[in-house]
Amino acid sequence: MRNQQLPVVVIGAGPTGLAAAAHLVDRGIEPLVLEAGQSAGAAVREWSHVRLFSTWGEVIDPAAEKLLAPTGWMRPDPATYPSGGEWAELYLQPLADVLGDRVRVGATVTGVSRTGRDRIVDADRESQPFVVLFTTADGEERVFARAVIDASGTWTTPSPAGASGLPALGENAAADRITYRVPDLKDPAVRARYAGKRTAVIGSGASAFTALATLADVAKDEPGTHAVWILRRGISGSTFGGGEADQLPARGALGLAAKAAVDNGYADAVTGFRTEAIERDGEGRLVLAGEDGRRLDPVDEVIVLTGLRPDLSFLSEVRLGLDERLQAPTELAPLIDPNQHSCGTVYPHGHRELSHPEPGVYLVGMKSYGRAPTFLAMTGYEQVRSVTAAIAGDLASADRVELTLPETGVCGGAGLFDDPDAGQADAGGCCAPAPALVQIGVGAPAAVVAEEAPAGGCCGS
Repeated sequence: MRNQQLPVVVIGAGPTGLAAAAHLVDRGIEPLVLEAGQSAGAAVREWSHVRLFSTWGEVIDPAAEKLLAPTGWMRPDPATYPSGGEWAELYLQPLADVLGDRVRVGATVTGVSRTGRDRIVDADRESQPFVVLFTTADGEERVFARAVIDASGTWTTPSPAGASGLPALGENAAADRITYRVPDLKDPAVRARYAGKRTAVIGSGASAFTALATLADVAKDEPGTHAVWILRRGISGSTFGGGEADQLPARGALGLAAKAAVDNGYADAVTGFRTEAIERDGEGRLVLAGEDGRRLDPVDEVIVLTGLRPDLSFLSEVRLGLDERLQAPTELAPLIDPNQHSCGTVYPHGHRELSHPEPGVYLVGMKSYGRAPTFLAMTGYEQVRSVTAAIAGDLASADRVELTLPETGVCGGAGLFDDPDAGQADAGGCCAPAPALVQIGVGAPAAVVAEEAPAGGCCGS
């Protein structure tokens, strides 16, 4: 009973963390949101120039809207697409303002444990409150909590260029010419870095598509601007996403824009290339070397968009049940495993799939997916609705999980697509338009790859 008087600590004041706080308030439970950045939505603000492929109607949480309504807050047009900056300014910041002192910015969580119990001790463990250590500009503080919801995301820990999951040899030394974010090419200073230059883009997801499309736009006005798209897999019907079959039209359009960048000669694709080393030539340009011995022609800049991964360091004293591959909760992992996951479908999941051996600890939002891609805001909102209901003891509501996500229009597992030889008769596409003829290779003989999307699959099923 003593613990129930304590707040629930929410780590991270991003979209999912603030939604968790709103749901807790709605249930009469006091939240304390600890945000490492200097404002709500700090991570989102770092990609403020990128437009979401979800509409306003899909990125506003119902409990948050309920909390905002009495303030006179005006909901943006639900059919339009916000940029990251608009999402932060028009929704996340007002929500944080309503929550008031329940949100503390500039508070970096450094550790979570049970009071007086490290992860080894069983005795009387579950009756002890959680203790959360965090640092601020004034020093170190601690707070006790009845539960901990970690919505800190994965933004601060991007994956490296190295195909082994470790930095490629020379990657750290070349940091002055490498970025792990989609650059804002509307910013004149950033544009000058890439205009007239040769840039390698490593990655195969929506962020890579965005980078390729924006570099192509620069190339139309700035001669000499060219992208080299580095793929660990082969070209297949799914390479450019679901296209018109994607139930999120803006997401499908990203892939088509990337395809157009290649088709129109603004980018070349290098397939089956696993980066092992990044070296400098005599002029200081970067040369990518692959595991197979290939060395690509020099580039001026490298944009690494190979995914994100969770920071679990501050959770080392609580007992987590994580999948050994994805670093996602054990029960959730099979539902999102990119080695098997098909057609963008994620089954409804809530507090039970997000639970750990340590009762009262939940990883939600992007962090709940571990290293898996394709997370949507509406997934996080339903997660925290279920989790907060469970914390409140309303298991009937917590177990009533309903979530229907728009399919990507792509079938097959990304883990299979990582096979450099994939791309002929694999389950590579689902109603995605077949790629046009694509020039493959830089500094190597050109090849032509064309494939029709296989019949059948998931579309319409």
